[in-house]
Amino acid sequence: MYRIVYVTGGANGLGKAIVTLFCKNGDDVTFCDIDKAAAEKLCSELSDFKCTFHEVDISDAAALEQSVSQLIKDKGDIDIIINNAGVSRFSSILDITVEEFDKVLDINLRPIFITSRTLAKHRDANPELNSYGRIINIASTRFLMSEPNSEAYAASKGGIYSLTHALSMSLSKYRIIVNSISPGWIETGNYELLSDLDHNQHPSGRVGKPEDIARTCLFLCESDNDFINGQNIVVDGGMTKKMIYL
Repeated sequence: MYRIVYVTGGANGLGKAIVTLFCKNGDDVTFCDIDKAAAEKLCSELSDFKCTFHEVDISDAAALEQSVSQLIKDKGDIDIIINNAGVSRFSSILDITVEEFDKVLDINLRPIFITSRTLAKHRDANPELNSYGRIINIASTRFLMSEPNSEAYAASKGGIYSLTHALSMSLSKYRIIVNSISPGWIETGNYELLSDLDHNQHPSGRVGKPEDIARTCLFLCESDNDFINGQNIVVDGGMTKKMIYL
């Protein structure tokens, strides 16, 4: 039986791999993005599957809520939400403005609250639907480690980590399981241009691919995997466990 899936930022990179894998799994996938050309191209590539695109700027709270509500109206429910969209803007703490800091949180963190709240309101009003639900939030290994000039990004990903376990408690009465995934280096460009040094620094012997994250999402959404809840799954080839001294 197919599931109704909503993915934010599904047109490129990790999101594209997630949309593709869930479509090929037989699910009914709707994704949102601001990149209309890439989104339409992906829908064309997946024309043999159930794939729909909403053009949405997720930093626009009203537009995002409308997108989720429209999907619920069209399909009757949402089984899975994957909050993937995000930006990685790095700037010196001497230069970044308060508005720029807020914008990163408006894109990376706040949408998770909006999509989750919208689904929770629907499930609260329709208790007969409360038998299965999954929310997966894409965080980053930068929630626990940093380099200079990454304050906004680190704050947003740390917020995702905390928001995830808070949501897992609040949404448990709706049988919605909430987890996050923290990717390490996932190469979304030309993988063939990576060097042996790039790969070999990872204990797993290679840099990550978007499909590594998509497969983790699919695993967490299996109906039997309901005892993994409120957790953060690090998918980084072992790098955060590697002790490094200069």
